[in-house]
Amino acid sequence: MNIGFGITGSFCTHDKILQIISNLAGKGYNIIPIVTEKVYKTSTRFGNNKIFIKKLEEITKNKVIHTIVSAEPLGPKNLIDILVISPCTGNTLSKLANAQTNNAVTMTAKSLMRNNKPVVIGVSTNDALGLNLQNIAKLLNTKGIFFIPMHQDDPIKKPKSLIANWDKTENTILKALEGQQIEPILE
Repeated sequence: MNIGFGITGSFCTHDKILQIISNLAGKGYNIIPIVTEKVYKTSTRFGNNKIFIKKLEEITKNKVIHTIVSAEPLGPKNLIDILVISPCTGNTLSKLANAQTNNAVTMTAKSLMRNNKPVVIGVSTNDALGLNLQNIAKLLNTKGIFFIPMHQDDPIKKPKSLIANWDKTENTILKALEGQQIEPILE
C-alpha cells in the first residue's frame, strides 16, 4: 500500500510522527512523505528542519514532496492509496474545511479527494475546541475524510487543545480504506 503522509506545523509532535512513520514503514507500507513549505524550511526549538527532512527520507526511502507542483500528480496518477495528514494543525484544518489549496499537503488532499480516495486527519491544535471546532465538524461531515481518535492533551493548561492518539494511526488507515470511521473519535 502506498500511503501519502502529510506533515504540517505542530513541530512539538514531529519526533512522535517520525516514530509512527518508522513503524508503518517497518510493516512494509510504502510511505511518501509530504510536508508544507513551513515544515520544509523552518527550524524551531523542537528541531532542525534539515535533520528532520533527512530522517524522513531515510525512514521512508522516498524523497520528501514539498511543493504544490510535485504534489499535484499524486491523486490523478494514482500514486498513493490514502493520505494521512498528521500532525494536522488548526491552520490546515481551516484550509481543508474551506477548500484552500496553498501548499503540498493541501494540494495532495485536494487531488485525492477529487478521485474519491480517503484522507485521514491526525489533529494537533491548541484551538480545536475553539474556533476550529466548526472546521472539525465540517470535515467530520465530508465524504472521504476520517479522523484518528483524539483527546484533550492538557485540559487544565490548554482547555481547547486536542491531539490525536497517534498509536491508532494504522487502525484508522485500515478502517478508512474500508470507508469507515474508527470509533470512538473522542477518547
